[in-house]
Amino acid sequence: MSLLRLDGVTVRFGERPALDAVDLEVAEHETVCVLGPSGSGKSTLLRVVAGLQRADAGRVLLAGRDQGGVPTHRREVGLMFQDHQLFPQRDVAGNVGFGPRMRGAGRAETQRRVAELLDMVGLPGAGPRSVAALSGGEQQRVALARALAPRPRLLMLDEPLGQLDRSLRERLVVELRELFARLGTTVLAVTHDQGEAFALADRVVVMRDGRVAQAGTPLEVWQRPASEFVARFLGFDNVVGATVSGERAKTPWGTVPVPAGTREGGCRLLVRPAGVRLAPEGEGLPCTVSGRTFRGDHVALLLRPADGPRLEAACGLRGAPEVGDRVGVVFDAAEVVVLESA
Repeated sequence: MSLLRLDGVTVRFGERPALDAVDLEVAEHETVCVLGPSGSGKSTLLRVVAGLQRADAGRVLLAGRDQGGVPTHRREVGLMFQDHQLFPQRDVAGNVGFGPRMRGAGRAETQRRVAELLDMVGLPGAGPRSVAALSGGEQQRVALARALAPRPRLLMLDEPLGQLDRSLRERLVVELRELFARLGTTVLAVTHDQGEAFALADRVVVMRDGRVAQAGTPLEVWQRPASEFVARFLGFDNVVGATVSGERAKTPWGTVPVPAGTREGGCRLLVRPAGVRLAPEGEGLPCTVSGRTFRGDHVALLLRPADGPRLEAACGLRGAPEVGDRVGVVFDAAEVVVLESA
């Protein structure tokens, strides 16, 4: 069952649509991350759902109820911003307890809720502390506890980890996923960080110019980007024009195998780096290694063919060639994706 549904939601700022007839559903207990470059409409989408931005067309439904005309404080949504927006004049307990108090909770009930949430987010006993004395990661946890305190039906996160360093982001995103699963929280988050989105989400929605470019599980979107835009946004650069005939495609890199059943004719073709396989010099497409980057569990190589655009390849740590080495390249059809043109 869908907790949140957007039907044809459009928002215009002047002549430009920030959201262009967006359809989106978020199921109960699901975490959906909206991903896209700056200006793609991500934050506008959150603001429309929260009631902070009026839609020019379309509907927002929560649990089947049209939210048109429903003010923000009556929508039963929690919203956590990138800069946390904690109340500097209140201590940690005062920040977390703000929502329950505004909903009429008594003092004892508010204190229990604050203690419960601070324990959940890993800050037990932090209630009396000043928010100014907290680290960035601690402020993020307090902001999350404050957003969860009124028990919102839908929790919305706007670049929740954007101001934290990478190691802290990677640790907290795992903790957030575990917390949401334990609480059964329904979450709609927006981010420009694909690693954050793919680690946190049950489903990823990629936006472009106010429209949904692709939606699917993280694995589906990563393995099979729907278009050249999505592929390049995810960091894949091995994209060329091709002509498919049977189970082969003619490309600037020569003949490349394609998955069985691929539609024949002209197309744009992506070869994922894992599908660029190294072979001894003299076999396959001759290339020179022009760049090499250590990525922790593999080495990313930039390969320069004699003809055609450069290639990116991923290979194991052992035996990775050095810059200047000459190698052959063969292609794995399982890592070849036929793309839409846009």
